[in-house]
Amino acid sequence: MTEQSLTLRQPDDWHLHLRDDGVMAAVLPDTCRVFARAIIMPNLTPPVRTAADALAYRARIMAALPQTATFEPLMTCYLTDTADPDEIERGYASGAFVAAKLYPAGATTNSDAGVTDIAHVHGVLERMERLGMPLLVHGEVADPDVDIFDREALFIERVLAPTRRRFPALKIVMEHVSTAEAVAYVKAAESHLAATVTAHHLMVTRNDLLGSGIRPHLFCMPVVKRSSDRQALIAAATSGDSRFFLGTDSAPHPLRDKEAAIGRAGVYTAAAALELYAEVFEEAGALSALEGFASVNGPRFYGLPVNQKTVSLVRRDWHHPETTPLPGGVVHRFRGGETLRWQVSV
Repeated sequence: MTEQSLTLRQPDDWHLHLRDDGVMAAVLPDTCRVFARAIIMPNLTPPVRTAADALAYRARIMAALPQTATFEPLMTCYLTDTADPDEIERGYASGAFVAAKLYPAGATTNSDAGVTDIAHVHGVLERMERLGMPLLVHGEVADPDVDIFDREALFIERVLAPTRRRFPALKIVMEHVSTAEAVAYVKAAESHLAATVTAHHLMVTRNDLLGSGIRPHLFCMPVVKRSSDRQALIAAATSGDSRFFLGTDSAPHPLRDKEAAIGRAGVYTAAAALELYAEVFEEAGALSALEGFASVNGPRFYGLPVNQKTVSLVRRDWHHPETTPLPGGVVHRFRGGETLRWQVSV
């Protein structure tokens, strides 16, 4: 029987954690195997706050690339309460920054230096609106009194909606949307708002995380939600709506930091990201929409050219290795140790 295959323009990852140093060098090949570009998250320790920080981090990424790889890291600025609009404008004008990232303080991994009140960065947002510089938001309130499953919906109500009214021309990406409420909010926007969708939010729910014992390798922020939320995400991602595009939020943590008394948030999907999305789109009967979601919608929102090279996927069963080696340990791959149905042909 002839194998089914699918060829599409080379995709980009519009939300990626590479970490730094030895961990970065270990996980980078998993991404540049498939993706031409990626938006690189700035939540290092210390965070990437200046143009000089971004250029230095970019240089470390480029130095760690496999010799035959062609990959473009797109760097972002970590917003803090004291972020300088002039520094951000200089970084954007020079190409050191492609976007700025808003982490509510305490919302996720390495977010303690994030923004404590959106009013503190209104001057920055006003400048970004004028420049056309995208704002990437981790869309959760971090108030400890808020139920973890309500954090995204309340962020829309308390932070995002008022911010968009104040800065109506500001380009915003709601990253890793996880709820039906977020999908509806993005779909209702007339312009300047988009969202990334992860493979793990498309594939698992809180029952998978908690239903038969805690599975720490499925723990992420925002936490995976109900089956109805997952279905809303699938419908949005596979619909052909250009406001939704691929962002893995792939986030490596050593096994010891995931399987701990207080486990770190993050799911590592980079090792088979495109294959995982292909499974979701196939199950939804929407393989024809995968190229738009993975390769076209993101560049168009960011005002960048689509990639001219192509990648091919083949419909065949293969064993997905359980882990990727790290210095002094391993990172568990999402769906690692399982049989996957699609494989990138390299």
